[in-house]
Amino acid sequence: MTDPHRIDVHAHFSPPEWVAAHGPGQIIPLARDWSVAKAIEDMDRAGVATALLSITTPGLWFGDGKTAHSLARHCNYYAAKLRADHKGRFGLFTALPLPDVDGALAEIAYGLDQLRADGVGLLTSYGDKWLGDPAFDPVFAELNRRKAVAYVHPTAPDCCRNIVPGVADAAIEFGTDTTRAIARMVFGGAAARFPDVKMIWSHAGGTMPFLAERFEGMTKLPQHAGKFPNGFGAEARRFHYDTAQSANAISMSGLKQLVPVSRIVFGTDYPFRSALDHVNGLQRCGVFNDAELRAIDRENALALLKG
Repeated sequence: MTDPHRIDVHAHFSPPEWVAAHGPGQIIPLARDWSVAKAIEDMDRAGVATALLSITTPGLWFGDGKTAHSLARHCNYYAAKLRADHKGRFGLFTALPLPDVDGALAEIAYGLDQLRADGVGLLTSYGDKWLGDPAFDPVFAELNRRKAVAYVHPTAPDCCRNIVPGVADAAIEFGTDTTRAIARMVFGGAAARFPDVKMIWSHAGGTMPFLAERFEGMTKLPQHAGKFPNGFGAEARRFHYDTAQSANAISMSGLKQLVPVSRIVFGTDYPFRSALDHVNGLQRCGVFNDAELRAIDRENALALLKG
């Protein structure tokens, strides 16, 4: 076993009721076959001390707030029990039944106050609304009041599913939807209104680093006059970004040039990729020195979660 010290902020779990609610056709086999034993085995191979569990897409929504809230409560309790049964190995990001705002507020209170969760888990978009839409302001106001961590996982929005034949939505849309949500948060003003929400964006920010120059130009447009005195880069540095499915020289070089290393945290996207893939990728990409790797592996997440 490699010395367990890493903190994985991007690890998924599959409660039986969540799998059953979606049906086998909606949950890909890697998620459907998830088990705690397999998860711990993968963690041990890569020296992961703690994995923060979250629900992945397709999320919890079936068009009914009551159903979504019930499923969120089941998932959150299930994760809390895993944490209790395997001391120190798991944390949790509370699943929220958005777009049901009232249900989300109730689950924030339950998850953070009663379960002592490490933060909340969000998707980049819900239906035709992205994070940063005013519809979600009550949720962000509460997270801001609590200075909570909000981990964000991408999904394929209603507008943009099955667009390219033979190419899975995850390959294009997940990175793109992350960028849409970041843009909505920044240019819609939510990032400024709720500065104390500590957000973690998946997959190194999706396509955002590649598009940062375009966003920089947008901050200079007349409609944004005075809003971004330090440019888009300053707004991007409000956030944290994980390494999941991005532990390569191209992605990490771009991200490191945009944000300080202190804003990069270790993530794996388990069970869709292994933790060891990411350890090896980060070590071999040549972007980080040993001290920076230690920060990414553990220190940055520890500071974020304790802050």
